[in-house]
Amino acid sequence: METRRKNMPGDERRDLTVRTVVDLCAQQDPATVTTASIAERMGLTQGALFRHFRNKEAIWEGVAQWVSGRLMARLAAAANPSAPPLEVLERMFMAHIEFIARHPGVPRLMLGQLQHGRSTPARRVIDAMLTRYRERLAAVLDAAAERGEVQDELDRDAAATAFIGAIQGLVVQSMIAGDVKGIRALAPRVFALYRRGIAAGREEAK
Repeated sequence: METRRKNMPGDERRDLTVRTVVDLCAQQDPATVTTASIAERMGLTQGALFRHFRNKEAIWEGVAQWVSGRLMARLAAAANPSAPPLEVLERMFMAHIEFIARHPGVPRLMLGQLQHGRSTPARRVIDAMLTRYRERLAAVLDAAAERGEVQDELDRDAAATAFIGAIQGLVVQSMIAGDVKGIRALAPRVFALYRRGIAAGREEAK
């Protein structure tokens, strides 16, 4: 296994580095993750690590790109165009929750990057992802409005914010409880509350 890692192609080495950082973030504060701890976990020297990333900031940017790509792919897969829009919202909600449960280091990582006072490459990737996320939510909410599934006077921007905020609230509570994977159990009930808050009268009665 050690020989395999040393002879690993560049793309595989970069992917393994990113996954290692995500795993480390699940176990400790992302601010304490160092290139030394990453290299140690991978069984490499720091010099070997920097053959694939020019500096630590580039590692974090790679991690942010990994998170963005995989989360947005999950949301896209959940957004079945033939399904009713409110059902699509539920699928997106649960897809995001499942991603967090599978990768519990992701919330800490994202919060850590968003707390930066300066605009780092990783922060810009995450900001761009959140913009695309809100645009996707807005499109689904527009479709729901066209089909009469949501209240006529619904503030769709606020509804998109509340959707993301509900997930963030679940994440914070699960982190306080020390059981991020337990987020799966409560998520359906939280989404049901969200749905009742935005649904039109006939949908709310279902």
